[in-house]
Amino acid sequence: MGGRVPAPARRAGRGRGSGVTGPLRVVLADDQAMVRAGLALVLGAEPDITVVAEAADGAAAVVAAERHAPDVVLMDVRMPGVDGPEGIRRLRARDGAPPVLALTTFDDDEVLWGALNAGADGFVLKDSPAETLVQAVRAVAAGGSWIDPRVLPRVLARARQASAGSPRDPRRLERLTPRETDVLRLMCRGRTNGEIADALRVGERTVKTHVSAILSKLDARDRTAAVVAALDAGLPAG
Repeated sequence: MGGRVPAPARRAGRGRGSGVTGPLRVVLADDQAMVRAGLALVLGAEPDITVVAEAADGAAAVVAAERHAPDVVLMDVRMPGVDGPEGIRRLRARDGAPPVLALTTFDDDEVLWGALNAGADGFVLKDSPAETLVQAVRAVAAGGSWIDPRVLPRVLARARQASAGSPRDPRRLERLTPRETDVLRLMCRGRTNGEIADALRVGERTVKTHVSAILSKLDARDRTAAVVAALDAGLPAG
């Protein structure tokens, strides 16, 4: 991940799922200035990423997103004032909202689940290696999803708890066509629409159609929810 310089006006075509041209624009949201400085340093080392703004809570992150039109918001889930989940909800309520990568610690289960319900596009742990953070930011900015492998078991456990502890039910995936299953499997590997199109040798518009059908058939709010549902049902990502 890298860093970048603020741009004053909102540019067309930089919302969720849009094709990104030029360096990735990132807004950092964390209440600790030292953490923000460290994240900016890691991201700023990448030539294709620019940190356009920093925020100390979710409310400031929403303002920064409106002002700077980022390609992704990296948001801490636990902040005083407006926390991560509420900040994500406020972003989601706006047209052209950027994808959000939630930043969490290993034991933040309650707030992590709140961020998932709010519509976070991915989760990365604060102690992740720099290269993992960079990968996660790029994947989410490009329209993919990212769930840290160390977070995934707890996310699945909460998903099962929320559904009355029902066991894995592979039948929920039977509604999908074979091609939709192929697409979903690649989604579980964090692939973007463009990468899925290349892997399956189809057009990106076709992939978008499949993704929409998958979300509808799995009753999933977004890509991340679809990935959680797929993995919970036992779909292997490999």
